[in-house]
Amino acid sequence: MKQRDTYLNRLLEVKDTSLIKVITGVRRCGKSSLLDLLEAHLLAAGVPGNRIIRMNFELLEFDSIREYKALHQAVIDRLPPEGKVYVLLDEVSFVSEWERAVNSLRLHAQLDIYITGSNAYLLASELSTLLAGRYIEIPMLPLSFKEFLDFNDLHQSGDVQGYFNLYLERGGLPGVTELRAQESAIRQYINGIYHTIILKDVIARNEVRDPALLESVVRYLAGNVGNLVTSKKISDFLTSSGRKTASGTIDNYLRMLENAYVFYRAGRFDVKGKQQLKTQGKYYIVDTGIRGGLVGQRGQDYGFVLENLVYFELLRRGFDVKIGSIGGLEVDFIAQKPEKTLYVQVTATMLSEETQVRELRPLRAIPDYHEKLVLSMDRTPLNDFDGIRNVNLVDFLLA
Repeated sequence: MKQRDTYLNRLLEVKDTSLIKVITGVRRCGKSSLLDLLEAHLLAAGVPGNRIIRMNFELLEFDSIREYKALHQAVIDRLPPEGKVYVLLDEVSFVSEWERAVNSLRLHAQLDIYITGSNAYLLASELSTLLAGRYIEIPMLPLSFKEFLDFNDLHQSGDVQGYFNLYLERGGLPGVTELRAQESAIRQYINGIYHTIILKDVIARNEVRDPALLESVVRYLAGNVGNLVTSKKISDFLTSSGRKTASGTIDNYLRMLENAYVFYRAGRFDVKGKQQLKTQGKYYIVDTGIRGGLVGQRGQDYGFVLENLVYFELLRRGFDVKIGSIGGLEVDFIAQKPEKTLYVQVTATMLSEETQVRELRPLRAIPDYHEKLVLSMDRTPLNDFDGIRNVNLVDFLLA
């Protein structure tokens, strides 16, 4: 079983606390496998099998548990007479009013509860009211580049650039690694996951009346990662293409896609004014393999695809990520966490003087002394621009 140490360690940090552990993320990013890893860890640590209650509500064997009273009773019926019990509930949102069962179960001191879900409605439900301050979210993403190498049994001493190109093309959905070099099977698998997400987590859950329009919005966003976007801009584009629609409809679709963890929105932040800007923002797609299936592997937007990768890598490292705005200039990312602030520019290359001027100007305009980085695909001795570090992007991903 391949390890996802970053996520497992986050779970172990809060193990045996009264907090409900809520693992969220796009379908097939590895949430169930993370519960497998947790279960294996518990067994290896000496926890008896009868003190681990595991239910996956996508499995037919649990099809009879579809409302909260049945869930509550099913857990109670499986409790051993004594000892700490670990309750692992996979895709719990299949159960109607599941929050009421979990809220009751958490009052049993012997229970340590873990749940997963593939839609942000999991946290937008009554959970936030019933369990306010009593749960912790563990957001999960597809494989990082470092994990991609590990899952494919590749080594950092090998053809790293070739591996990186493969990662850009295939993306980081863990199931892809099982297919190895079967390119047609890989593409079918990725497309199948994408359509399942759209059908189950967006169209069915939200009762979308115009799936074709939704698909147009998805393809627009996938083709415009790294560009500032508004609902009006999308609406105007679709209207000019013969699909007349209102900004309000686009707003609803954008929320649905965010809630299904297909796209993530990065808002804009005024660096000097230290405030969030309400207008515009950028949308990044959760997996480059999914994007490739939607728009093809287009070379002309290579820099934006790299930007997409860096955005999610910063999220994996625990940063809150925004787009920077300073005096009419744009900083690709302001990455913040309590102990650190990082300003990041992403570009394919810094070899031309024109690019250096364009990428360095916003960073030089920032008046504070937090760390500033330019990430590019270059490998040159030029690694510093007056205190602004020039770092190879692949090396950054593997650091």
